[in-house]
Parts: sequence; C-alpha cells; structure tokens
Amino acid sequence: MVWLGVFAIVSSGLVHGELESETDSRRLPPPEKLDFGYVPAGVYETLAHYEPGPIGILFQLVHAFLHVVQPNPFPHDLAVTLAKDKFTALQREYQKVIYYELGFVVCAALGLLFTVLVPLVGLFFCLCRCCDNCGGEMHQRQRKNADCQRGLLGTLLFSTSLVITIGVLCAYASNQTLSSQVKNIRRLVNTNMRDLHTFANDTPMVPPHCTQNQSRLLPNIGPLLGGRIHDQLDKEVHPALNQVLNMAGAMRETKEALENVSGSLVILKDGAGKLNFNLSLVRTSINRTLNDPGCHDEDSDATTAQLCQNIRQSLSQLQISANFTRLPNVRPQLEKVNEVLKTDLSEVVQRGYSALNDTPHLVIEQTRSVADSVRILLDGIGKNITKFSKVFPVQSSLNNFTIFLSHAHAKIEDYYPDIDQMDFYRWAACIGLCCMIVLVLAFNYLGLLCGTLGYDKHASPTTRGCISNTGGTMLMAGVGFSFIFSWVLMGVVTILFVTGGNMEKLVCEAFHTRELLKVVDTPYLINREWKNFLPGYMYNDSELDLTVESFYSTCKENKGIYSALRLDKVFNITSFLNTSTFTKDVVDELDTVKIDLRTIILLEAEGKQNLLDFSEAGLSEINHADYLEEVNKGVTAVDLLSYAGELEAQTDLMPRGHLQSSLKGHIGTLRQIHSQQVVSMEQGMSALNQSMRYLERTSSDLPNKVLAVLEAIEAAQFLISQNATNLVRQVKHLAFSIVRLNDAYTLLEEVAQCKPFSNIMDTAEILSCSFVADSMNAFWMGLGCSTLFLLPSIILAVKLAKYYRRMDTEDVYDE
Repeated sequence: MVWLGVFAIVSSGLVHGELESETDSRRLPPPEKLDFGYVPAGVYETLAHYEPGPIGILFQLVHAFLHVVQPNPFPHDLAVTLAKDKFTALQREYQKVIYYELGFVVCAALGLLFTVLVPLVGLFFCLCRCCDNCGGEMHQRQRKNADCQRGLLGTLLFSTSLVITIGVLCAYASNQTLSSQVKNIRRLVNTNMRDLHTFANDTPMVPPHCTQNQSRLLPNIGPLLGGRIHDQLDKEVHPALNQVLNMAGAMRETKEALENVSGSLVILKDGAGKLNFNLSLVRTSINRTLNDPGCHDEDSDATTAQLCQNIRQSLSQLQISANFTRLPNVRPQLEKVNEVLKTDLSEVVQRGYSALNDTPHLVIEQTRSVADSVRILLDGIGKNITKFSKVFPVQSSLNNFTIFLSHAHAKIEDYYPDIDQMDFYRWAACIGLCCMIVLVLAFNYLGLLCGTLGYDKHASPTTRGCISNTGGTMLMAGVGFSFIFSWVLMGVVTILFVTGGNMEKLVCEAFHTRELLKVVDTPYLINREWKNFLPGYMYNDSELDLTVESFYSTCKENKGIYSALRLDKVFNITSFLNTSTFTKDVVDELDTVKIDLRTIILLEAEGKQNLLDFSEAGLSEINHADYLEEVNKGVTAVDLLSYAGELEAQTDLMPRGHLQSSLKGHIGTLRQIHSQQVVSMEQGMSALNQSMRYLERTSSDLPNKVLAVLEAIEAAQFLISQNATNLVRQVKHLAFSIVRLNDAYTLLEEVAQCKPFSNIMDTAEILSCSFVADSMNAFWMGLGCSTLFLLPSIILAVKLAKYYRRMDTEDVYDE
C-alpha cells in the first residue's frame, strides 16, 4: 500500500489534462480517435499467469473434492462481521462459522477419530494375538476352498497396495512440484521489480513527447475532416454509382445478345431451307425404293410387304419442325443499342468516382486557412504542458521511488537463503512421511512375492517352506508398521486438510471471484473513520469513489495510473491547462470552415440521357414468346438418329437383296444429314435460346429499372449538394477529437500504464495459491488416500499371512 501512495504522488506529475467542461460534445455521437502518434510506454516482462502442466489434473481433482466438502458460497457478511470486531464476535457468530465449516468439521472429526482409535486398536490387536487369539494361534484348518481364498486375498491385497502406491506417488509428485516452484519465486519477484523500474524510468519521457505531438496534428486536419466526410458520403454515393456501372455492363451484354439473335436467326433460316430440301430428297428416294417389286410382288414375303408399308407410312415424319421464317428480325433494336453505346457510360461513371474520391483534397484546399489558427491554440496547450512538467517535481519523486525499490529488492534478496532452507526442511519432512508408507508397501509387495513364489500346493500348513513363511512374516511386519505410522500420517493429513482447504476456499477462490477485494473495500472496515480505505489512506478523503477492486481492475486493463488512482484529487490538470477555454476556441475556429461540395458531379447529363435512350431502345417490343416457342420445338419432327435406328432394325428383317441394300444407303444418308446439318442447327438454337432469355430478363420492366437508378443518383447528388448538417457534425467531431489530445485519451488511458501493480497482486496469488496451496492440498490428498487404504491392507495382510506362514499344528480332515 505504501507503493501505491508513492506512485499516486509521482504519477500526478505525468498527466496532461482532463476534459471536464460542459461542452456540446455530450449531444454529439461518440467521436472517433485521431492518430496522435506513439505515446511512450514501457514493455513489462512479468507474465502473471501460471500453467501447472500435467499435475494440473490432480489439482482439479482436489478442487472438485473441496467443492463437495464445502459447496457454500463465500461468507461475505460473516467475514466482514468478524473482521470489524477483530474476531471477538466469534463467540456470538460461532453457529454461522460451524455451519459454513461443517464439511471441514466433519472430515476433521473423522481424521481425529482415526488418529485416536487406530493406535488403540493396534494395541488391543497386539495383546489379543499374544493370547493366541485374533489369528495369533499358529494353527490352520485345511479347507477344500483354501486355494481360492488364498488367491482372492492375494489379489485384493495387491490391488489395495496399488491404490496406496498411486496415492504416495501423487504425494511425492506434489512435494517435488512445490520445491521446483519455490525456485521460481526469485524469477517472478525480479521481473516484477524490473517492471516497476521500467514504470518509473519511462514516465518522465511523456510530457515532452505529448508537446511534440501537438505540431504533428495540424497538417492532418484537412485529410482527417475530408476523409470523414468522404466516408459518410461513400456509404450512399458508392451504391448509386455501382448501379449505373452495372447498367453500363447490361448495355454491352444486351448488344451481344441482340447480335447473337440476329446472326443465329439468319443461320437457322438458311439451314432450315437446306435441311428441308435434303429431307424432301430422302423421302422421294425412299418412296422410289419402296416401289421395288420385292415390296408388293406376289412372290414377295408377307413380312417384307408389311415392313415396306410401315416405312412408307413413317416417311411423313421426315420434315423440319421449327418455322424460323415467321420470326421477326431484331435489327431495329440492335441499331438503337449501338447508337446508345456510342457514349461510354463506364467512362462517365469513372469520372463520378474520381469526383467523389477527390473530396479529401477539396476539403484540404478549403480548410488550409484554418490550420494556422488552430496551430497557435495547440502551441499554447503545449506551453502549458511544458510549464506543468517544470512546476511539479516529477524527476525528484521518481528518483526517490527508484531508491525505495532498490532497498526493498535488496531486503527481499536477503530472505532467499532462509526460504530455501525452510523449503529443504519441508521437503525432507514430506519425504519422510512418504517413506513411512513406502516401508509398508515394501513389506506388502515382498510378502506377496515370497508367499507366491514359495507356495507349494503339496505342502501342508506345518511343512511350508522357508520362502513362503518369510512372505507371511513380512506381511505381518507390514501390519505392525501400518499401526505405528497410520495415526501419525492421518494427524498430519488432518492438519494440512483443514489449513489448505480453508486457504483454497477463503483466499484463492475468493480472490478469483473478487469477493476478497470486496471484503477489503467494505466501508469502515479497516478504519472506522474511513468509508473507503484506499482514498482515505492516500488522500485523507474516504468519500472518494476509489476502491482496491476498481484499482486492480483498471490496472489489469493496463490503463493509466491517473485514472486508476483518481489522481485528479492530488492535482487537477484540467484547471491548470484550462482545456474548457481551449475547447471553445477550437470549436469557434473550426466553425468558420466553409466547405462547398456542389462542384462534385456524380453523373453528367450525357450519362443520364444515355440511360433513358437505353430504356427506349425497343427491347420490350421483341416477341420473346414466339422465339422461345420455336427453339423449344426441335429441328425436325422426329429425331433423325432414332428414326434411322428404327429403319435399320426393320431393314434387317428383310431378305438380302437390292431392296435391303438400297434402304441401308438411305439410312446412312439420314445419319449424315444429322451430323452435318441438324447438330449445327441445334447448337445455333441453343445459343438463340440463351440470348433470348437474357433479353427477356433485361427488358422486363426496364424503364422502371432505369428510373430507379436515376432516382438513386439524384438522391446521392442531393446528399452532396445539401450536406450542411453532416459537415457541421463532422467539424464538431474533429474539434472534440483534437481536444482529446489533451485529455483522457493520452492522460487517463496511455500515460504511466499501471499494469505492474496488478501484476504484483496476481503474482502474490500465484505464489500463495498456485504454488503453495495447490501443491499442499494435492500432497494431503495423496497421503490421505494412501493412509485410508492402510486399513483394508491390514485386514487382508493378517488373513493372507495364515496361508503363507508355517503353522505349528494343523487339521487333517475338514468335516
């Protein structure tokens, strides 16, 4: 907190203004930010974020278990009550405390019960076995299912030992993780200290830099204002010009479509005449062939006669289907469109684009005389900034603070050897606890190994071998050490559980949810005479709206120390720089700007007439339905290839001879006609179909489309010519943006960014929670799991030892 107070005084010498005047800006839309250039800011090294790696899974399991034990939300009211009365209210509020801590109380009670009962049970168990009871008698009855029981007990003991092993490994990993994290403390502290030095060293560079930025802004007034006006106009004007440009493209495509229709129609008419002539010749030739005696002679076959009759009846299908002679030519419409295209509408539109894009240059020329007046005003503000930086002893304050940081860092360095030594003792103690469980596991695994390897199914209980007997003895040794160590382990686990669990729930989780900061910010909590502790401590004004949470949040966003600590209470920059008068002067100067955009012509009269001529080109007079009707009919009444195939099938049924060979020749002629004439005509009809459909779409409601385009152009032109309201708004935007050069834009947001202070709090959270609390909680969880499973391990080991140890007596029969 002392550091915050020192920086509150130091940073007050670095700020450059605060706009507090009641200007017209409140009635304006939010102004855009001007590019005032780079404001010096330090590059901070500290990365206040921690990733635990794979062991993070164990940490998450611990957090989930603690949430089950303690699902209640943070007791804000209870914490405030206890803190105000310095915990003297604990006797009065003990019921609420017990209710909140109920989960921890129950678990701690079970742990204490375990700690007390296990050594007592072990004592009575030892006395019982000394009296040849509780399995102490070296006698075993032989049973038929003895092998099954031995195998089951061995499997269960091995499984239990595996669980204990996993638990002790988790405890060991947590212990090692904490030791490695302690070594990172020095790195985190050093980076935080370097960031504070960077903060102190870079801050004095800001006042002269802001003074230099004053002169950089003036040459940009014209481009800034012109650019804003252009951006506003472009939203309406650009779409209108795009519509005209699209219409120019439609004109060119219409011309191409009309040319395709005209040319295709000539080709199709000519082709239809030739095709009709050739089909007539084929019909005549086939009729002549069918007059062959083989078709109607008395000696001819009846089938052949019938086939000839069928062919003769089908000859009527060999004729053209589409009648292109009835379709009118589109030459008049093509001539009108060619006349329209003599004017390059695209070039006219490009001149409109150029006129619009020239808006910034036009504004620059018309605002050139205003720049000198505003420059004089900005120079006055620059002089005030320079004067302010000399009045307030910034450098001396920062030097004192740098000395303070160096002494503080040196004292922290003195504690590192003690921290390392304490961590070594802690590490050794934790290793000792783990070794207690490892010793029990060693006896369990060795006992299972010796008992399994030394087992002889032919040996009786009294004649078991030395290896098997050793295995049973080791199991009982493990039972003895379990009774000796388990109560100590559970006592340690209980202490760590209560301490680490409450630290996680009351400190770590409360810090993440900001509840801890809200408790600190509770009015009259730390000092009964201060409503808010932070401003009361720093400025002796506890009514000021400044809290630890707001300070942390502001610095977390890397904003300026001026706004984070409300340094206007120490030194009111606004009253010193007199920015309200400056604002009025700038607005008055810019109000004299007279900008006339009526010289911008989006679409000249030539272009408008061009659009009207296109709409009157007669495209709607074309009978599209007749064209589409003819092209959809097909070239011939019957598909010539199909007809030729059917004719060939009928000819194959006739006997070989002159008739058959003649018909075969006619079939080849039909196929040749299809390939040479019909295919090319079909391609021409397809092109005619596409062009006519395009013309149908284009001519549909064409006059209204052109009228809509002209209305959009007129609306955009009116917006440019009658744009006084928009111009005034942009001028005021610019005036307010210029004023922001000397207010919160650079002063409250960028100057003396206080990220190092939030990093200090985050680093403290990482050290106490991520490093210590998480590792400690993971340690007691692994150790506690292993300790709990020592109980079933004891029972299973005692029962299994009977099947491994050599007995003194035995029963021969089992009735």
